[in-house]
Amino acid sequence: MASNRSFRLTLIKMAMVRLASRLGNTGSRARMTLQVHDELVLEVPQHDVPAAGALVREVMEGVHPLAVPLTADLRVGPNWLETKDLPRSKD
Repeated sequence: MASNRSFRLTLIKMAMVRLASRLGNTGSRARMTLQVHDELVLEVPQHDVPAAGALVREVMEGVHPLAVPLTADLRVGPNWLETKDLPRSKD
């Protein structure tokens, strides 16, 4: 049986591959720049933040069916120190 850590790493790798593909298919100017443990850092033009945020959340939360829901917390800001929570869309 895989450890919890290796399972989380597998999930983030799956999410990265799917997110890269989906970003490319949408023509978004957002790009993944860094992975830190189970976090992804993206550079996103300000006007693309809502759409890119929704896509990131959709891909990360739906990466693999589980008995419990996966949730993705998104933060946005000019640098890591100044990030603020990106609320879920009202859709």
